[in-house]
Amino acid sequence: MRGQERGGHNELSGVVHGASVQAAVVHGDVHVRTGDPAAPRPRAPLPWQLPPAFPLTARRAELRRLEQHRAAAAGRGHPVLAALSGLGGVGKTALALSWLHGLRPDFPDGQLYADLGGQSPAGPADPAEVLSGFLRGLGVPPRQVPHGPAERAALYRSLTAERAIVVLLDDAATAAQVRPLLPGGRNVTLVTSRTRMSGLALEGCHQMQVEPLAQEAAVELLAATLADDRVATQTDDARALVGLCAGLPLAVRVAGARLAARPGRRITTMVRALAAEHGRLDALAIDGDHGVRAALDLSYRGLPETAARLYRLLGVHPGREFGSAVAEAVLARGHAPGEPGSGAPGLGPPDAERSLENLYDANLLIDTGEDRYRFHDLVRLHAAEKAAQDEPDEERAAVFRRIADHYVATATRAEKAVDPYHPLRERSYGPGPVVEGDPGPGPRAALDWLERELPQLMAVIRHARAAGAAEACWQLADAMGPLFIRRKHYDEWLAAYEEGLVAAREVGDTQAACRMLTSGGQGELGRGGHGRALEMFEEAAGLFSSIGDLLGHARTLNYRGLAHQRLGQLDEAAALFARAAVELPRHGDERAGGLARLNAADIDLTLGRAERAAEGAAAARAVLLAVDDPYNAARAATLLGRSALLRGGLDEAERLLSEALADLGAVGADSETARALRALAEVAEGRGERALARERYHQALTLAVAANQPGQAEGLRERLRLLDGDGDGDGDGDGDGDGGGDEVEGGVGDEVEGGGEVEGGVGGEGEAGG
Repeated sequence: MRGQERGGHNELSGVVHGASVQAAVVHGDVHVRTGDPAAPRPRAPLPWQLPPAFPLTARRAELRRLEQHRAAAAGRGHPVLAALSGLGGVGKTALALSWLHGLRPDFPDGQLYADLGGQSPAGPADPAEVLSGFLRGLGVPPRQVPHGPAERAALYRSLTAERAIVVLLDDAATAAQVRPLLPGGRNVTLVTSRTRMSGLALEGCHQMQVEPLAQEAAVELLAATLADDRVATQTDDARALVGLCAGLPLAVRVAGARLAARPGRRITTMVRALAAEHGRLDALAIDGDHGVRAALDLSYRGLPETAARLYRLLGVHPGREFGSAVAEAVLARGHAPGEPGSGAPGLGPPDAERSLENLYDANLLIDTGEDRYRFHDLVRLHAAEKAAQDEPDEERAAVFRRIADHYVATATRAEKAVDPYHPLRERSYGPGPVVEGDPGPGPRAALDWLERELPQLMAVIRHARAAGAAEACWQLADAMGPLFIRRKHYDEWLAAYEEGLVAAREVGDTQAACRMLTSGGQGELGRGGHGRALEMFEEAAGLFSSIGDLLGHARTLNYRGLAHQRLGQLDEAAALFARAAVELPRHGDERAGGLARLNAADIDLTLGRAERAAEGAAAARAVLLAVDDPYNAARAATLLGRSALLRGGLDEAERLLSEALADLGAVGADSETARALRALAEVAEGRGERALARERYHQALTLAVAANQPGQAEGLRERLRLLDGDGDGDGDGDGDGDGGGDEVEGGVGDEVEGGGEVEGGVGGEGEAGG
């Protein structure tokens, strides 16, 4: 209260509970009558504002973590503040209500609740208005609620400082919205939000991500929703249903509610309704506005413009995972012909990374590792739906081509790093811009990138022709050759080149068709389809002849030789390798000529001609070293080592094999490394060093299994059985002894490894070169 000069006025500021006197000057006594002093003042009712708790299923781990945080905070004398974040419909509010209602015995002075409207079309709630409601709930008469937000927050903290209450701030938009609503004292405040509340870190907030339910928990929720015996009697269908709901509790509840309304209907009817991706979101809605789509629509509407565009256009991506380079390609705009590495006009890496963070913070993306994201399955459908609704057909097609071109450019860069001698066709791109990613430093990192991205690369290949990008289809298959050579993904190998062959024929590119035939033929050779492989190689030879490509035709000699070798037709194979060794250098490919010599030496070793095999392998190695091809020079050293082993030269064999092992390890060629290790194990056996031999066999077996080489792995198991049994395993040097060579390499401008089921030198591996 401030006194003023006589004739002026005075003011009363602040909040006063009870009677007050306001006067400029008082003469005499002041008597204030406030009622019967003996009459007790009526106490304001305690606020119990929490909505009823939903039945909670299988969130025991999350409840335990919340309790652990509460105990830790209490032990430090701190208030309890936690934030639950997660995808819309994942069950954040249900978890919050279940935990807070369970705390009522420990917090008997009330519960405060506010829906902060983070996803509301009307916009987030004003903290000042929320505080007004909290103060009235705590017993402050409406006329005594302070006008200013700061005064309201101060009074709120004062009134809660000595009370034991819990506060639920549901669907928060930002940390700034939450801060004024934090109570005083050592109370419990729980925040739910679709975005991460990292801004509350200074307030000691415990962040907890609420994930979709695991399968059994989701089945339990479905059973609780149906409240009958259908889940117990139709277990497989129930598991299929929750799988289609992707573990999202909202989706499971909606599907269960629709089934609960039809007690005579089997669960499989809902499984069929959800099985088609088109229309799945329709099936997961009740009355059109309560369901998964409605929940995701709210999150989508709250995104910044660029993040919203990225969200819907990522729905065009056919794969499950992506990184920031894909996001950059999606957001890039421009109409000049694209060139890899030329940079994208318009939005660049910072915009893409910022928009990815927006989507992640909104729980619309799942972070799967360093610069790796994926959609929840139902979110992916929603993003694709928004793309179809909000983007014209030509824009979606352009975005897919930029995505495909990004993978072609980056895979080609990885291909060059892994195998600089793999002859490349000049790549052709769409209108661009082309965003080339970085597969990592060195050949091993590049190979790992190709393997990590394999599901995405295959998804693009399978989708490309239908999307009008046939050229990108065969080019991407072509760039994946070094991965298939060294890591043996046979199913993907054959599928990639089948798609690529159709695409090459669609665009009328005979050279590309030849590359697909030889590459796919080597996949067949590797998987044991030797006859089919020979047919494909011979078809490629005919096509090369038809267009006058002498070098391409010469390369098929090597391939055809490998097929005959795997078919046991060694004389035919040797004759083809001899022709290739002459014709390939004549047409300008010294390296492929060296590989033909190596393949001929392979046959010599198979037939026990150790001296002749050593001569051929030494000549091949000299050529390969001269052209700076360390990988295949190491393969030649492996063959030299095995030939020395066959002749009984253990020291020479160990020296050559150790050199080969060092070079092979640097490029990540697990299958050939396993063969060198096996030969070194045989050297140890020859010296009577059984423990060392066993160790090397086990190392080789681990690599053979990892490289998907069952024949090679079984041969190694047999050697271990012999070593651990009667000891008859001293290494007779007759090839791998693995029941079949599992590697083949080469072809028509490609170098591709595969596997056969024929024993042979170089670990049963041959290479056509190119």
